[in-house]
Amino acid sequence: MKKTGLVLLFLASAAVVGGSRLMRLKDTSAIHPQHATDLYLRNKVHLPRLSYILVDSLHIASNKKELRWAANLLGWHSFQPGHYAINHNFTYESLLSKLAKGNQDPVSVTIVPGKREPSIALTLARKMRFDSAAVLQALKDSSFLAKEHLTRKTALGHLFPETYKFYWTSPPKIVLKHIFNEFNQKVIQPYHARFDSLKLSQKGIITLASIIEGEAAHNDEKPVISGLYWNRLKKNMYLQADPTVLYALKKRRRLHFKDYNVDSPYNTYKHKGLPPGPINNPSLSSIKAALFPANNDYLYMVARPNGYHSFSKTYAKHRQQSKKWRNYLRSQRNAAADSTTGQTTNQR
Repeated sequence: MKKTGLVLLFLASAAVVGGSRLMRLKDTSAIHPQHATDLYLRNKVHLPRLSYILVDSLHIASNKKELRWAANLLGWHSFQPGHYAINHNFTYESLLSKLAKGNQDPVSVTIVPGKREPSIALTLARKMRFDSAAVLQALKDSSFLAKEHLTRKTALGHLFPETYKFYWTSPPKIVLKHIFNEFNQKVIQPYHARFDSLKLSQKGIITLASIIEGEAAHNDEKPVISGLYWNRLKKNMYLQADPTVLYALKKRRRLHFKDYNVDSPYNTYKHKGLPPGPINNPSLSSIKAALFPANNDYLYMVARPNGYHSFSKTYAKHRQQSKKWRNYLRSQRNAAADSTTGQTTNQR
């Protein structure tokens, strides 16, 4: 009887311990991030390395011995590369199974409009954690671009502004291919009939859209600006678009008089017609404005302080508008200078 009691006591103790550990396996607070945490595994890792990362590096688990016990019980010994979002509590079973099966969480990447290749490459590189030079190199790869029916001069205009979800392990060319496909789905497919009906080529329309993107601060003004540029193209006038000069200079700043003489095919003050290709990645609103310009007789415009423009049909009227806004800006600067002088005098 005494021996039987000891056996029963041992079995009861084992059941308690086993039950406790099984409960721990299912415990929803076993993995407990204090804040949203991103786990990046660049290569396949084995259990000892993973336990170090989760406990000692990320501090989202407390007990390496228990974590290893759980992984061995589940039969998981190696874990797949990828990005994993740990933004809530996990059980050992749910997290370890997720990592072992490689069930990645996509990375959110927002491409904003009006940017050039280096800026877009940097955005992708920061989010996807690869070298921005690799993105730029892909955008210069003629054979890769040819498969997408693009060239080095047209690719920029097809980097469609959107928020994307990418798997972190995707290489740069796969990411770019996805972006180009988005352009086709959002631009070419819905508006292919309109593209075909216009005298400008598809490249010309996207190039014009990129100039509109560079000029317009407000979406509701884009069709008006588009109408003006269409009028200039029809009259074989210089477009005289400041954004093209900035692109030629590879800078973003206020233009000086000498800048308008920069020797570049993108300088629309020196070369008639459209530049050789897009100068940024235009938004859908700018592309639609290029496709559907407002019907107007405007040939000239001058920027106003609120970001809008004053439009004119004649050069004489344009000069009047330019003088008006120059005088306004001069008066504002003088008023600001007087205010600063007054404050300095009062302080003395």
